[in-house]
Amino acid sequence: MSLREKFTGTGIAIVTPFLENGKIDWDSFKKLTEFWIRGKVEYIVVLGTTGESATIHGEEKQQVFSFVNEAVKGRLPLVAGIGGNDTSEVINNFGEFDLKGYDAILSVSPYYNKPNQEGLFQHYKALDAATPLPIIMYNVPSRTGMNVTADTQLRIARECKNIFATKEASGNFEQINQIIKYKPDEFMVISGDDPITLPMIACGAEGLISVVANAYPKDYSDMVRLCLAGKLNEAQKLHYKYTDIIASMFAEGSPSGVKAYLAEMGLCKNTFRLPVYKITDKLYQKIKELMKTVAQLELQDL
Repeated sequence: MSLREKFTGTGIAIVTPFLENGKIDWDSFKKLTEFWIRGKVEYIVVLGTTGESATIHGEEKQQVFSFVNEAVKGRLPLVAGIGGNDTSEVINNFGEFDLKGYDAILSVSPYYNKPNQEGLFQHYKALDAATPLPIIMYNVPSRTGMNVTADTQLRIARECKNIFATKEASGNFEQINQIIKYKPDEFMVISGDDPITLPMIACGAEGLISVVANAYPKDYSDMVRLCLAGKLNEAQKLHYKYTDIIASMFAEGSPSGVKAYLAEMGLCKNTFRLPVYKITDKLYQKIKELMKTVAQLELQDL
């Protein structure tokens, strides 16, 4: 199976479930993995931002990578989140982690130190030369503080042959259109924003790495498949079914919002590692009402 076949459609940037004492909740992790697979998503991204990767280190990170591989048992492609703002450390991590069972790496652009565009290019060029697996670059300026421009992403796409895709989460359609229009044919553009996935696919993106699909994998992956098939009228129904839910998931930060949904579904506890914290009671009550509304819509469709 080619990289395009593996990574067209919906990937989930999965949460990491915790117990009240802060340890990883392996039992819930197993339950969640089966829930996501039953939802028929195309692939799983482990230890991205949604997985609270900033507070998981060293051997524990390896435990998560290995656990998900063993739980999935080859049923879906897997992507390992390995990024950072120290290029040499990212490269060291490439060599230190056992990535058995993984098909690609998701590597976020450097954050906090705000490199210029040449620095961003040189960072990815160094990763390209050292990587053990194909790389999806990740541009999310709202979190990193620095946008990887269309020109820089296109340069990476042309010159870094082990970087086969971008998870583009700038929200800037002028930039998105430039990347899609001028990219090499084999280079993939993947949405990194749940709420604008439908228009991004209409413009030529090839899928989504999703947060909302943690809680609603079947509907959201169905929506993406309909978009990719050109059935936009049908896709719109699912898109608008979840617009309010998506807004609530991000209203007080992610993964705080999506874990509230998963807790209400009985799939994991509403627990985090600081500085991530649970949402307010007011928003939690709103989420419960939104879940009831969606459940009622589903009953009407039966």
